Amino acid sequence: MIRIAVIDDHAIVRSGLRQFLSEQPDLSVVAEADNGREAVDIVRAGNVDVILMDLSMPEQGGIEALAAVKARAPDLPVLIFSGFPESQYATTVLRQGACGYLPKDCEPEEIVTAIRSAAHGRRYITPQVAELLADGLGKSAESAAPHELLSDRELQVFLRLAQGETIGHMADQMALSVKTVSTYRTRIMEKMKLATNSDLTYYALKHGLIR
Repeated sequence: MIRIAVIDDHAIVRSGLRQFLSEQPDLSVVAEADNGREAVDIVRAGNVDVILMDLSMPEQGGIEALAAVKARAPDLPVLIFSGFPESQYATTVLRQGACGYLPKDCEPEEIVTAIRSAAHGRRYITPQVAELLADGLGKSAESAAPHELLSDRELQVFLRLAQGETIGHMADQMALSVKTVSTYRTRIMEKMKLATNSDLTYYALKHGLIR
């Protein structure tokens, strides 16, 4: 039996996935959470084989949660199941250790196939994601979008800033000092050639990185 944790901030999504996956003889949803911080608690408790996780969640989003999960359990498969199109985040999360990226408008059977592949230690790469990965092989730093030049931690800080979070709150939530977060902000502004937090928000909205 493949034991699954579903992490999504919408109860109806979790309920629908739990119902659908219960119809599969080899799959069982054994844990649920509505934010990334609780996902890490589930990993600490153990007893899950695959995590199916959204990206856009309160308190701690999927980008941060993925990094935290992989730091604690490097071999635990994490499938990202997101409303954002593949072009926005797929290559980023695969680079950070996710074993697959599924858009929420995929066919239900594809979710089952991806979970089974993940449970057997394989990545699940859709044709769309494979094309993005192939395109990225020949992309130089000069042709990359500014946010693609950010480190994983810088990307986490960037997304929080873009959504209006204060540096003080961010430092508390990320267990960092205010000085460290401020340093990250300065680096982000320099790399992206932006001047204000409003510029960050506009950029993130324009590129479909937040809603």
